[in-house]
Amino acid sequence: MASVKQVTILGDSVLKGIQIDLSTQRYRTNNRIDIPALEKEFGVSVRNDAHFGATVRKGEQLLERMLERGAPCDILVMDFGGNDCDYRWREIAENPTGRHLPNVPLAEFVERYRRMLRRARSRGIEPIVTTLPPLHAEKFFKWWCGELDRDAVLRWLGDVQNIYSWQERYSRAVERLAREEDVPLVDVRGAFLDHGHIETLLCADGTHPNSEGQQVITQAFREFGLSWRAAKRAV
Repeated sequence: MASVKQVTILGDSVLKGIQIDLSTQRYRTNNRIDIPALEKEFGVSVRNDAHFGATVRKGEQLLERMLERGAPCDILVMDFGGNDCDYRWREIAENPTGRHLPNVPLAEFVERYRRMLRRARSRGIEPIVTTLPPLHAEKFFKWWCGELDRDAVLRWLGDVQNIYSWQERYSRAVERLAREEDVPLVDVRGAFLDHGHIETLLCADGTHPNSEGQQVITQAFREFGLSWRAAKRAV
């Protein structure tokens, strides 16, 4: 990483640093991912262009805008999947026997993400992707479906833990995509699971990392950076 000067982040609210403000129960930016420390340790400059609510559809638009502006960038860190795999829970509660699709179906998610990786590389930019931090199914269900007809949602869902399993499919898809495209992977999910108590790392919605969770993300990036730097020097 010694030759790297500029890193750009494209992704969703995880790397944007969105948390829930406990006093208002609303989302706000409170990014405790220690980007300044990572910049100093690895000699890079980081531009954070992550967006709350972004999916890979939004990501493709952001990438094209960045390329059109000619924004200098050596490495592009991308974090997508959390919003892509989510559902419109109110619609499900109102029609639990209907057919419901996630915001971005899995096949489309993989296709668009692959296109973004190849588009970046075609412009001489090295892409890096991250796995999804695990969510806490019970917290998630209570937050997003607490004011809805929970029984109706459960008729469609089957079991609350299926929320976790479905999100995990998208994270595993990112892992496969990284292998297939030979793209470096920051295993954020693994870092959370290694901690052993993911419920303490997430906000009340069961999905956005809290300050402690953001410290885990910092460490995941630091360990990735050290490993990648060592591999580059060994070549």
